[in-house]
Amino acid sequence: MAARVEHLVTSGTFSLDGGTWAVDNNVWIVGDEAEAIVIDAAHDADAVLAALGGRALRAVVCTHAHDDHVNAAPALADATGAPILLHADDLPLWKLTHPGRHPDGELADGQEIAIAGTVLTVLHTPGHAPGAVSLYAPELGTVFTGDTLFAGGPGATGRSFSHFPTIIDSIRDRLLTLPPETIVRTGHGDTTTIGAEAPQLDEWIQRGH
Repeated sequence: MAARVEHLVTSGTFSLDGGTWAVDNNVWIVGDEAEAIVIDAAHDADAVLAALGGRALRAVVCTHAHDDHVNAAPALADATGAPILLHADDLPLWKLTHPGRHPDGELADGQEIAIAGTVLTVLHTPGHAPGAVSLYAPELGTVFTGDTLFAGGPGATGRSFSHFPTIIDSIRDRLLTLPPETIVRTGHGDTTTIGAEAPQLDEWIQRGH
């Protein structure tokens, strides 16, 4: 059976730079009836395990290391034996949440992750975080952007480890070059498409989002 995309929303908090905010996170599961990967293990490992339903978990893939995207990753990995994969540039952020536990493997630009007959290509898209990545699955017509690109604009860049010109470069050069019909599956909120977001680039730059 071909790979499919499943969606789970979990709730908790995001903390950085001395502040804490309530957030709802998108957790994405890509796989078939036998195996899957999880993109961003947020808040509730038990809920993710329930959604997996006994399938073999091949990897816990982190789009970046803000605590709301990785706080359930160790528990999920421990329960399943799956490796946690993170771009090395986000290790300083990771250590803020999990100082005693390292990820099990690194993500690199151009790396391919194969699951259920489908390949996801890692695109390094820094700006929201230094090691932020997006995962492009052309066979599924989708890209998982974490907090790099949302419906209506780039991810936030007003906190530590973030940089607005860098996220704009990432979006313009790595994401908006994808086919316009590509579905954008985000770290929070609604999905969108590359074609819907591309015309807004100049407006985002002027706003200094």
